[in-house]
Formats: sequence, C-alpha cells, structure tokens
Amino acid sequence: MAGGNVSFPNTFVLLGFSEYPWLQIPLFAVVLVSYLLTLIGNSSIIFLSMVEPRLQTPMYFFLDHLSLLDLSISCNIAPQLLANLWGPEKTIASWGCTTQVYVFSCTSCTECALLAVMAFDRYVAICRPLRYSLIMHPWVCVWLVAVSWFSGLVNSLLQATLTLQLPLCGHHILDHFFCEVPALIKLACGDTTVINLSLTLVAIPFGMVAPVIVLISYTLIARAVLKLSSTEGRHKALSTCSSHLVVVTMYFGPGIYLYLLSPSKSSQAKFLSFFYCIITPLLNPLIYTLRNKDVKAAWKGILQFQSWGKLFKVS
Repeated sequence: MAGGNVSFPNTFVLLGFSEYPWLQIPLFAVVLVSYLLTLIGNSSIIFLSMVEPRLQTPMYFFLDHLSLLDLSISCNIAPQLLANLWGPEKTIASWGCTTQVYVFSCTSCTECALLAVMAFDRYVAICRPLRYSLIMHPWVCVWLVAVSWFSGLVNSLLQATLTLQLPLCGHHILDHFFCEVPALIKLACGDTTVINLSLTLVAIPFGMVAPVIVLISYTLIARAVLKLSSTEGRHKALSTCSSHLVVVTMYFGPGIYLYLLSPSKSSQAKFLSFFYCIITPLLNPLIYTLRNKDVKAAWKGILQFQSWGKLFKVS
C-alpha cells in the first residue's frame, strides 16, 4: 500500500505542529486572537473606505483589495487550524484540502502582484505628483487590480489542477498545517516534472519580477526624496511609503525564503508559513492604520457621529 498509486483520498492528515505538543494550546490562543483581530481590522479598512469620501483614493482602493486578500487567506486557513489544534483529530476533508490549495494559490500570487502595483502607485504619487490623477485614473486602477486578480486566478487553476491530478502514494499524511501545492507534491508517486516546471515559471513573475518592481519603485522614490530641500516634505514622503514598505518586507521576505530558497527543516518552514498566513494578515491593517492620519480622522468622525446620534436619541 505504501508504494502503490492510490486515488485522491477522502481525508488528509495534517501533522501541523504535532512534534511540539506543548505548543498546541498556546498556538490555539494565538491563532484565535489573530483570526478575530484580522477579521475586525481588515473589515474595518474596507468599511471605512466605503463610507469616508477622503479615503476614496487609488491608494485606499488598492488597500481594500489587500484587506480582502488577507481576509481570504485567514478565513481559508485559520478555522481548520483552530479545529486541529484544539481537538484530537488532525484531519481535513478532501474538499477542504482542495479549497485550501486553490484559494491559497490564488490569493498569495494575487497579493504579490498587488503589492507591486501599490509600490508603483507610491512612485507616481511622489515622483510624478502633477500627473498622478492622470496616470492613476480610476479606470487604470480598476484595470491594474483586475490584472492582479486574474493573474492569481490563472496561477491557481494551473498549479492546483496539475497538483491535484498527480497520482498519490499510499499514505495521505501532510507534514504541514494546511494544504498547499509543495506539500501535496511530496505525496506524489508519478512524474512531477511538469508541475515542478510550472512552479519555477510562476516563481519568475510573482517571486522575482514583483519584488524587483517594488525595489525599483522605492529606489526611485528614495532618490526623489533625497532631492527635496524641505525637511517636512521628506518626512511626509517617507511617512507615506513607510507603511507599505514594512508590509512588502514582511510579505516578500518570508515568502522568498520559504518558496524559493526552501528551508531544509520542515519545522522552520511551518513556522515561517504560520507567520506568513496567520500573523501577516493581522499586522497589515495595524501597520496601515496606526500612523495614518486619514484613517484616524475617519474613525473619529464616525464615532462622533454615533455619539451625537445617541445623544439626540436620548433627548
């Protein structure tokens, strides 16, 4: 049985962090809190940009979609991880595994493309301010976001479909806490040349070209900022870009190390994936809102409106 090919199983066993049994409850608490805060934080950004006119700009339009991607990643992985950390069962149904593979492949690559688009947006805002409204026209923004989502969807359909069609060996145990393409490939008995080639080809636009676009954008931004004579102007330009730069570093840093360099220890890979899938979606809204005056002003306006509404209701 261990050496023969089998059809796609009804369930998979997710080993997760079973080699660290003492971590199960602490990790459950971390995932639960992170999941709830991720839902609140990212939903708040989407809500604010819909109701607050000053946030209806290209930057917040892109940020809306980044929040939507973070919500998708978190909702795709966190509930199953919570169930496996809490209970004795470490299994996932085949339909759940399939869903995780497709959704994660789509959202992770879409986010790579979107972060590159957001870097270009910051470049235009700082280096070409007089032409910003012309270059970043609303229809251009819609087109850029549509291309980002479409590229992630195509990648998902290609990679996930090829992976799920591979003949599997007798066991169906994944040394991971969720289903993703590299983990499933390790279970394959057949020839994986095609899927490995597709992974390599996908790594070029999403894992290499997108970070290069970000790097070029911020290099040009840095040159433009250094030429500014006003200290206040430099500070404003840097504060505009600092949030996005931190998010980009948190996303591409672990991602490149995890998927392009492939750490030798599985435990190291799992903890990197944990940060990538659970912690990063939580930190993104915090990074973008804590130092953002527009978001703070929007929240202040909404809270004041609610306070006046309650006052008039009592009167």
